[in-house]
Amino acid sequence: MNRWVYVVVGAVFLLLAGVALVSYHGKKETEQANAKADQLQTALSAAGLRVPYKDSIVRVLGDDGGAVCYNPDDALRRGILYGMITNGAAGPGQRPVLADNKLLQGQLLIIKVYCPQYIDAFQDVIADLKDA
Repeated sequence: MNRWVYVVVGAVFLLLAGVALVSYHGKKETEQANAKADQLQTALSAAGLRVPYKDSIVRVLGDDGGAVCYNPDDALRRGILYGMITNGAAGPGQRPVLADNKLLQGQLLIIKVYCPQYIDAFQDVIADLKDA
């Protein structure tokens, strides 16, 4: 009797796995994501910054800006930004550095293209940072 239970449960599991594989299409690229990626590539190129491949931009930022546009003026996001522009040491040896202007300029362009409603708040966050 236990053997039949295992066979039935196994068959149901295989059936559900097959349905999941057939119905999952992944995140489809949309026209809006491609248009925004083109717009960002143009803005980065005009600013003299390195321009990533379009498919990379679409995968990372999608059509809504992804994690970059999720409340960029929040305290946690500011902490992550400030943590990225340090000397790389840990603990008491960690010190802020003069960040390359291109880092902040690139993030500002992403926000301008994908979530312009946060541009003023992000400019306030980076206003008092010293950059090279």
